[in-house]
Amino acid sequence: MKTLWTPWRMAHVTGRAQPMPGCLFEPPGDSPYDKDLLLLYRDELTIVLLNRFPYSNGHLLVAPRRHIPCLTDLEPRECTALMLMIQRSAAILKARLAPHGLNIGCNIGTVAGAGIADHLHFHLVPRWEGDHNFMTVISEIRTIPEHIDLTFDRLLPAFLPRVQERQEPA
Repeated sequence: MKTLWTPWRMAHVTGRAQPMPGCLFEPPGDSPYDKDLLLLYRDELTIVLLNRFPYSNGHLLVAPRRHIPCLTDLEPRECTALMLMIQRSAAILKARLAPHGLNIGCNIGTVAGAGIADHLHFHLVPRWEGDHNFMTVISEIRTIPEHIDLTFDRLLPAFLPRVQERQEPA
């Protein structure tokens, strides 16, 4: 039998996780990435975070920078940037983690399942054959086979060229 350790999830599973001040999708500072915040990428229109309480290894959250609740509130430029970042993030997940598939989607409104209903965001969830077992169904616990810090380190280098593109003079 293999033991899969996911200690960072315990506070979330037991309901003891401290809520983050402010909006998760509006982390402080201007840095394009920050490991402590699990921020993989930020530019003027989009943000990419590694989900602190993932459904599976590499679970990303991609959002517009602007605090809006719905797709219909996006301006055309924001919509294009958001969809391109979702596409790029999916490509990075495929290249770096080699999942067998991906779930990509968003929940708009609390009744649709949005945990943070006032800031639009997409979930990109890598999936592998046999990645979850009876624990998810019986105990509402997911097992994540890689520590979140290691996943961050595996994904960040793929986002860095994009950061460097932004910093070069036009």
